[in-house]
Amino acid sequence: MMNSSCKNVYTVLNYTEKVAISTICVSITPLSLLVNVLILVVIGCSRNLRKHPSYLFMGSLALADTIACSCYTINFLEFHLSESDNLLGKTEYLLKLGGVTMAFTGSVGSLLVMAADRYHAIYKVSTYKVLLTRKRAFMAIVTLWVMAALISFLPLMGWNCQPCESCSSLFPYVDRYYLAFFASLVLVVIVLILVAYALIVWMAHKHEANMSAEHPELARMRVDIHLAKTFSCVMLILLVCWLPVLSFMMTDAVGTKLLTPEKKAFAFCSTLCLLNSGINPLLYTLRCRELRALYIHIHIHIHISVKNEGNKEKI
Repeated sequence: MMNSSCKNVYTVLNYTEKVAISTICVSITPLSLLVNVLILVVIGCSRNLRKHPSYLFMGSLALADTIACSCYTINFLEFHLSESDNLLGKTEYLLKLGGVTMAFTGSVGSLLVMAADRYHAIYKVSTYKVLLTRKRAFMAIVTLWVMAALISFLPLMGWNCQPCESCSSLFPYVDRYYLAFFASLVLVVIVLILVAYALIVWMAHKHEANMSAEHPELARMRVDIHLAKTFSCVMLILLVCWLPVLSFMMTDAVGTKLLTPEKKAFAFCSTLCLLNSGINPLLYTLRCRELRALYIHIHIHIHISVKNEGNKEKI
């Protein structure tokens, strides 16, 4: 346990701010959990969807966001709302932080895998189904989660420090070098996602230009423009949700002393990552026609079953 003076370095929210941030978390988490769990149920109940690697990647994203919503909200509120004068023990705190970090790392990693999947589906159309089998997709997901776990629990394995000494100003027991490593890694992943989607739009534009040159008399919907708008929206949301948090992390990592207002701003900005976990299903999974149709079918089936049960009770 650390003394109260060290705890005050990290728990900087006043009563009003605690109420505000609790309200934000409680407002976002239930809906995010509901949507992500429903996606897992829909994919898990459909043998046809489980055969397609793309839906396995979507399931990995939904699983990561489900864990992120649960772990983040519970641990974040427990840490900031606790009335205890002492910090949690090092092992307990780093274990909880590792779970949250693993979930968010798995979420961003799944977004990268999905972007790479879409890129290869367009770039190598003829060999895509041969190269990306269900088994290889499953192995890619397992590899992703193993790497996410290893990266996230490095502080618990020994890459840590003592608060009020050389630690991060944002996270107790977390070494600044580890914080720089993690923030840089997430930034690289986001850049790779951006590059993948930019290449997809460029290839779509090139295809549309060739089609227009060969058949100038045909009036067609510009697929490249539609993709550009869609991917611009996707990337804008990803950047808005992650860049503020990563900026604070990098500022802290280079040794700049963060003041109390900046720490408070970081606490509120971190809820954007939680919001991202709630938005992801709307952007990446529920947009898929097949998944949406199956979700509606299951919803109708459940509604009919509940109605029939109600009728039986009346009889």
